[in-house]
Amino acid sequence: MTTRKRRGKDLHTTQTSAAGGLKDNSQKKMQHFHLDLWFCLTVQNWILDFGRPIAMIILPLEWFPLNKPSAGDYFHMAYNVITPFLMLKLMERSPRALPRSAVYLCIITFVMGASIHLVGDSINHRLILSGYQLHLSVRENPIFKDLKPASLIDSFELLYYYDEQLGHLMWYIPFFIILFIYFTGCFTKAKEQKKIPVSGWLLLGPSALYYWYLVTEGQITELFLITFLAMVAMVIYQQRKGLSADSNGLFLFCSFSGTVLLVALWVAYLWNDPVLRKKYPGLIYVPEPWSYYTLHITPKEPLNNIRPDF
Repeated sequence: MTTRKRRGKDLHTTQTSAAGGLKDNSQKKMQHFHLDLWFCLTVQNWILDFGRPIAMIILPLEWFPLNKPSAGDYFHMAYNVITPFLMLKLMERSPRALPRSAVYLCIITFVMGASIHLVGDSINHRLILSGYQLHLSVRENPIFKDLKPASLIDSFELLYYYDEQLGHLMWYIPFFIILFIYFTGCFTKAKEQKKIPVSGWLLLGPSALYYWYLVTEGQITELFLITFLAMVAMVIYQQRKGLSADSNGLFLFCSFSGTVLLVALWVAYLWNDPVLRKKYPGLIYVPEPWSYYTLHITPKEPLNNIRPDF
């Protein structure tokens, strides 16, 4: 009798553990849509990145003296901390193991580039309050015409280089590399994992619109197009293996597809603008939104209470 009870308990324990093991395995295999991370990324991108200039338009200038950090600077500081953290959490949820060394190197470079941009952008904001016009080059700006000694203009051009070129490249190149690395792991054969939930479709518009702002204001059209084409190539490659993007990969791919459409519409709208054409020469013509803002929306004279911090 005692032996039978032991055997029954052992059998029950084995079945329970087996069921638990199957449940654990199924949970590991099921990669649900990361609504929390995508939502947090979208919201903080809109508030801390796009919202930086809006904060300077709304908040009184008297609250932030010119020799102290502005509201946009504090937004940028928060962005430099929160975004890398969310990116790391996103990589942790990847369906497959990703190269940690590459991820960590990208995160470190991302933080360094965003920090360089923070300093350059902060000083640039002070120049805007003094009458600096974003749609003109550094040497063409009226506030520098009577600058003495004239060699100081070279220093401001160096500042522009750190802010708009080096800072952007060190910021955005690792950013898109991380997203692409994550995207390479978002492929599956399970049909139930290939559908974007309603919450994802609701986030799709704001996500694509933010990436449009990122590409146009950051002047990283080439980098974005290379990343998007690499994603297209990855989709074709995985389809030949019988795999398709899961809900997270599909969300990212659709967001980038929407961004391509928005950038094309933006370029078409400003295609014949002579002033912006002069500032953005070259094969790829993609004007910055805030250059359009200072050219066509704000008055030409410096008004300290409405100038943006971008």
